[in-house]
Amino acid sequence: MNYSFEYIDIILLAMIAGFIFLRLRGILGRRTGNDKNFTNQFDFIKDPKDKKVKSKGFDDAAKEQFIKGAKLAYETIIMSFGKGDLRQLKPLLNKKVYNEFSAAIEDRKINKLKSETTFIGIKSAKIKDFTDVNSIYNVTVDFISEIITCTKNIDNKIVAGDPDKIKVVTDTWKFAKDKRSNNPNWLLVETQS
Repeated sequence: MNYSFEYIDIILLAMIAGFIFLRLRGILGRRTGNDKNFTNQFDFIKDPKDKKVKSKGFDDAAKEQFIKGAKLAYETIIMSFGKGDLRQLKPLLNKKVYNEFSAAIEDRKINKLKSETTFIGIKSAKIKDFTDVNSIYNVTVDFISEIITCTKNIDNKIVAGDPDKIKVVTDTWKFAKDKRSNNPNWLLVETQS
């Protein structure tokens, strides 16, 4: 009996599991020990009109770290939505946004439409606003990206978009995180195009 193929299978599966773990950790984040000092990385002012605490700005390290994660989340969400992959979307979206994305994906299925998305890249990602309301951090980011997208019907005919044209997309997304939570992840809570 030759068991060498079984060992190769086990090694291959372990490598795949390791890759998936590293990819998820990169997307979802991890505890670094600095999470509790997050507020120390912002310069705060109080807005007496709406009783919110606003940030005048991030320190450079916090801004760089947040933007890096936001870009990765942006690409993952765009591609997962295009594929209709709700499992990948669920840990990245709050309930309201998840329900909206889920309804749009379900609508595509009902109408027998297929979405094709190619993510070219992010031209810019800039933090527009930061607030701390009732112990919830809210960070609004302006994204400018390049995407190729089209929607095809059951007969493979294009009903929207252009598979040969790069489209420049401007999005404003708001991410939120409960600072009291042990979960280090930020969730997408609002989108505007």
